Amino acid sequence: MVGGLRRAIERFRRNESVKRVGLLVDGPNVLRDEFDVDLDDVRAVGLDAGTLVTTRLYLDEHATPGLIQAAEARGFEVIITSGDVDVKLAIDATELVYTDAIDTIMIVSRDTDFKPVLEKAAKRGIHTVAVAPGTYGRSDALRNAAQEAILLGGDT
Repeated sequence: MVGGLRRAIERFRRNESVKRVGLLVDGPNVLRDEFDVDLDDVRAVGLDAGTLVTTRLYLDEHATPGLIQAAEARGFEVIITSGDVDVKLAIDATELVYTDAIDTIMIVSRDTDFKPVLEKAAKRGIHTVAVAPGTYGRSDALRNAAQEAILLGGDT
């Protein structure tokens, strides 16, 4: 929280506009043992892009209470679906894009299902960012659809 406030103050001093960021995390796709993703790192990537107006972690009905509690403690709104997480995330992302609620959309996933969302967002003037859990978990199609690509724990 303090880091995000510090970054916003620095932008204000440099007279930069602060971007409204929607950070949407495909939990079942990236929160896997093989990726070792830290939700604090995910949030920090979002804060580096601007002010987080939406910070959501999408999980399925098999999510553990410990994961839900940890995510909420880190400032994520946890969305639990009984069906396909991808569908709910895509619908919510599209809604954010078409209601002009955000300037930047960041999708944390390795799933190419979100490629159309990023393409539509870019056509509407929304800056698009694909965040991958690591080189092994990166989707080339998603990375190529986004205007910017970020690897957690690595370079772009």
